[in-house]
Amino acid sequence: MLNALIFDVDGTLADTERDGHRVAFNLAFEEAGLDWHWDEATYGELLAVTGGKERMKHFLETRERPERHDPDIDERIRALHAQKTRHYVELMRQSRVPLRPGVQRLLQEARDAGLRLAIATTTTPENVTALLSNTLGPDSLDWFEVIGAGDIVPKKKPGPDIYDHVLQRMNLTSDQCLAFEDSRNGILSAQGAGLKTLITYNGYTADDDFSGAALVIDHLGDPDNPSRELQRQHGRDFVDIDLLRELHG
Repeated sequence: MLNALIFDVDGTLADTERDGHRVAFNLAFEEAGLDWHWDEATYGELLAVTGGKERMKHFLETRERPERHDPDIDERIRALHAQKTRHYVELMRQSRVPLRPGVQRLLQEARDAGLRLAIATTTTPENVTALLSNTLGPDSLDWFEVIGAGDIVPKKKPGPDIYDHVLQRMNLTSDQCLAFEDSRNGILSAQGAGLKTLITYNGYTADDDFSGAALVIDHLGDPDNPSRELQRQHGRDFVDIDLLRELHG
């Protein structure tokens, strides 16, 4: 029986990567007097690495930046990441990034159906709060029984740790839940925890390998904004609770 829905955040609930996180990183770099700049293509490559701090380290190493030899680089990266988070929160306050099609509708339908909700993400708790509060309202944080975010687990996606953490906190088994992801790292993480996974890909992840997904579509859809991929596969305009139960079963 389907009891709970567990959502990734970045790229799944909203297209926050290109117009949110990437912009915030560049603002933090500029503020710190660095000549680093991540254009859309560069950021797309860096998304193979999960976690903002880890992404910056990867950038320094693969681009052979001289800063990688700085003995205080870990501390500098932590400070940069904190600056980036402040910029991201401000971008969310300005409502710069909307939720993806169908997200708000499906969350409300899930609540009405008595399904439990949770979040499993590698982004920081502050980023989750900023997105939810400025798209769904401050009360929406209470919709989610568990918000698994940030550095609360040893290994980030594609490791299953964050999903294992959420399942343990909810006292549920993987066969009672359905996960929502948008990327290769995301589905590997969810599948590693034994979860069936629905994928809503985006511009950065459209060519990812989603082998084993319960469903792969362009977005969840709404009555006035149907999902093209869902129409082709199931003849439906949007994902609803009945379809989720079919996929889970």
